[in-house]
Amino acid sequence: MLRFSENNDVIQNEEYKAILVGLQLKEDISYSMEELEGLAEAAEVEVLGTMVQSLERPNGATFIGKGKVEELAELCRNMEADMVIFNDELSGMQLRNLEDTVGIRVIDRTILILDIFAARAVSREGKLQVELAQLQYRMPRLLGFGKSLSRLGGGIGTRGPGEKKLETDRRHVQRRMDDIKAELVEIKGNRNVQRAKRVKAGLPIVALVGYTNAGKSAIMNRLLESVYREEKAVLEKDMLFATLDTSQRNIKLDTNDEFILIDTVGFVSKLPHSLVNAFKATLEEVTYADLLLHVVDASYAANEFHIDVTNKVLREIGAGNKERVLVYNKIDLLENEAMPVTEEEYICISAKRGDNFDQIINVIKTKLFSDRVTAKLLIPYDRGDISSYLCENARVLSTEYVESGTAFEVELAQADYNRLKEYDTI
Repeated sequence: MLRFSENNDVIQNEEYKAILVGLQLKEDISYSMEELEGLAEAAEVEVLGTMVQSLERPNGATFIGKGKVEELAELCRNMEADMVIFNDELSGMQLRNLEDTVGIRVIDRTILILDIFAARAVSREGKLQVELAQLQYRMPRLLGFGKSLSRLGGGIGTRGPGEKKLETDRRHVQRRMDDIKAELVEIKGNRNVQRAKRVKAGLPIVALVGYTNAGKSAIMNRLLESVYREEKAVLEKDMLFATLDTSQRNIKLDTNDEFILIDTVGFVSKLPHSLVNAFKATLEEVTYADLLLHVVDASYAANEFHIDVTNKVLREIGAGNKERVLVYNKIDLLENEAMPVTEEEYICISAKRGDNFDQIINVIKTKLFSDRVTAKLLIPYDRGDISSYLCENARVLSTEYVESGTAFEVELAQADYNRLKEYDTI
């Protein structure tokens, strides 16, 4: 993994070997621990082993209890680990107490996710959102930080705004947070202007949502390829949180129907609350969508867990009641033909091979453009603007040039027909 200086300059390549630690309360954490390992690998950390402690409630001082911490310290020494990653968010005091006993860097799930986001953020808005989330995490932990967040240097948890010196006080952090929020408000204003233009144009919005690495970007690229817009492809990679920035592309179907396709940041269980808040400005695009395509990794055995996590985040951002269709992707990785059992509407595809992509197109047509009507319109020659509009925005079935104008047989939206029904020849 990369090591960063205070100014975010790359210093050197640095490898980490970590022990993962989880706390088992009432719910099964096997999926969450498996996911934590994937997050660690995404941060280029080698996982040496895992430890799970069962308690009725977290220990206030060390989270997993004094005896278990001593056992953890021994395990780290024996396996020569240089980092411990906890599956839950820790307080500043817990971080310090754990590091004092274990003797190596201790971080929690939130720090790990923030580090991955900081490494992947590309746009100005994405970087600001990550920095805001990092500062919101650090604010209540300025007292009690251990090695994880108190010293200069590199490693997980120090990307983004750069590691702050221990003497950094709350006022300095608060001022920086206020500055970031002000800049994000300005960016949000620009997005509102762009959204207003879309609304004026009457273009519906389809948003791709779902768990990280479910294949949302791959689906967007496949749809762009189907309408010959490969040059607008987005980053597509088999890894957690490959893309953080919301991408928007215009899709024009063979029927001349147009819509905006949005690819959003992926979700993950125990997504830090600070990140949800920081990315709300970006995620709010989902709340304006006319249709959600909820992408699910069909090859993952516990994909119902992924669905539940995504639904939870959608409810948090106010999009829980949006019309949606489940899209089970990666069916090319299934060993058998077993399809999901659910009462919800769903389709099964493979973005890699292009299987059943006609079903996605048909779903979009049905959900967004089902109010289409077929009409025969006679457009006078002096209204070439209307003829051009029909050619660009309707499905032209036939045209004939007659003495009084151009005779169209078209399939068009009900709203367009209502505006042009005076030219109807029926």
